[in-house]
Amino acid sequence: MDRVTLIYDGECPFCRRAAAWVRNNARENELETLPCQDEKRERRFPEISREQCMRAMQLVMPDGRVFSGEEALPPLMERMKRWRWVARVLRWPGIRHVSPAAYGWFARHRYALAAIVGHNRGGSCNTETDKPCDEGKDRE
Repeated sequence: MDRVTLIYDGECPFCRRAAAWVRNNARENELETLPCQDEKRERRFPEISREQCMRAMQLVMPDGRVFSGEEALPPLMERMKRWRWVARVLRWPGIRHVSPAAYGWFARHRYALAAIVGHNRGGSCNTETDKPCDEGKDRE
């Protein structure tokens, strides 16, 4: 398989942790993570707006297709070392019907949920380089 790129909200504590988990569990050389706020995202993927990647994670496939939100989960999980079976579960009819609403709700409330469990927006956008978030850009 060729390498995919996961674009995520680098200001969201849950998203940063999820991106780190995905990086640590992905098969070697199959995944790159890129915070939405990183200027490289704008240069490399101009077709993905800041609004789109702040609304939901984006998974850019090697052939250029883009999966957004819950649709990105199965192809993302297929690239994991020990978690590939989850991709099959996520494609079950019952799960496919519920996942858009569940993902949408979580995405809309991610900052409030992070605050409830004691995480704040602080921290770096890029957990690989520790690059800080853009302070001047509008947030969700």
